[in-house]
Amino acid sequence: MKPIKVEPVHMTLDINVKMQQQEIEEAAAETSPVVGKAAPDFSIPDQNDKPVTLSEFRGKWVVLYFYPKDDTTGCTIEAKEFTELLPRFHAMNAEVIGISEDSAQSHCDFVDKHNLELSLLSDEDHVVMESYGAWVISSFGKMHYGRVIRVTMIIDPEGIIRHYIPEVLPQGHAERVLNKLAVLQGAGPAE
Repeated sequence: MKPIKVEPVHMTLDINVKMQQQEIEEAAAETSPVVGKAAPDFSIPDQNDKPVTLSEFRGKWVVLYFYPKDDTTGCTIEAKEFTELLPRFHAMNAEVIGISEDSAQSHCDFVDKHNLELSLLSDEDHVVMESYGAWVISSFGKMHYGRVIRVTMIIDPEGIIRHYIPEVLPQGHAERVLNKLAVLQGAGPAE
């Protein structure tokens, strides 16, 4: 029997798909009860095992995103896109911080493998994820288990949540967040 030759599929998002993703994220964000509330403070280790405390970023905007697992397809897309746009976030006085339940060592390996320039924080006990609604309990029959969901929020320089996206679609997400940050800062969408 002859093996089947499969050519790789190269996917690109056309403008209609990009608009649909933005509409989905915007619709999910509109109903969020956390917008306008103070972001819960925390102090957890980054990929270098150095504690990072949210309140130390007062005076800056913070994009805080939660993701399921280092080095998986969607999480890698998201981290690489945030890294690519990081200079533009910094130009807007904003820091980008990713959080998952992975260990500091896993984050370090992920950063090295993909040349990421982000701070990735380790929340192995899910305390921070629970306080931000990124850790949920799911069930399969009688079995209950916890899992991380993709959640992103934009926190203003005073520590108030200004935008909350509970249904994140990884591809193109960083650009949509950058554009939303520009709107929140009164500059209109980022170019």
